[in-house]
Amino acid sequence: MTATASTSTSLRGLILWPALITLGVTLLRLVGELLQWAPRFFSREAGGRAALVGIVWLVPVFGAYFALRLCREGEVPRSAGRAAGVALLALVTNVALAAGAFSVVKSPVGQLAILTVTSWIALLIARPAWPALWRVLFAYAFSARLPVLIVMAASIFGGLDTHYAKPRPDFPPMGPLGIFFWTAVLPQLSVWIWFTVVFGLVVGALVTPLVRRQVAPAAARVPAA
Repeated sequence: MTATASTSTSLRGLILWPALITLGVTLLRLVGELLQWAPRFFSREAGGRAALVGIVWLVPVFGAYFALRLCREGEVPRSAGRAAGVALLALVTNVALAAGAFSVVKSPVGQLAILTVTSWIALLIARPAWPALWRVLFAYAFSARLPVLIVMAASIFGGLDTHYAKPRPDFPPMGPLGIFFWTAVLPQLSVWIWFTVVFGLVVGALVTPLVRRQVAPAAARVPAA
């Protein structure tokens, strides 16, 4: 097996269960909204109203989990502080660029277009923070967001009463195809990828010192060959 194939297999194995758990939460959220369960957990309002059942809350959990797994496999950043600093720089850069642009561009469509570009710029800035964790989070982000994109397509084109089909209140009138492109395709494949990768990197870098303290004693107990 080549090194590339081995890395690919390892990456798939690393994100498999997190991706399946995330898919389960996505489907649970959809069912809860369709059956009109408690809005506190399954809000159907535009944006989701920070409902308690949602995959966004899994980002810090899996950011820490992936960092732990990578450290145990010897994929440790040179400096946890530097990794966290670069990730935070990417986080702040996107927020600052978007805030500056939003002060000039008031159209929701224009703002989404700007966020798409700034999110990918921030993703590239974040990569040197911890390249191994960046790759894992990048793969996980797509595995998490592609099912959401499918759910949004079903909601928008099927006329389902879920938050997945509802743009923000000031969004201009347009047909289902336009709504799907601007509120589903662009955000899911840019803003939410950025959030998953960059916030996951910040959390992963912050927990790395704790992971190192756990791994080092265990390694010391392994008898020499």
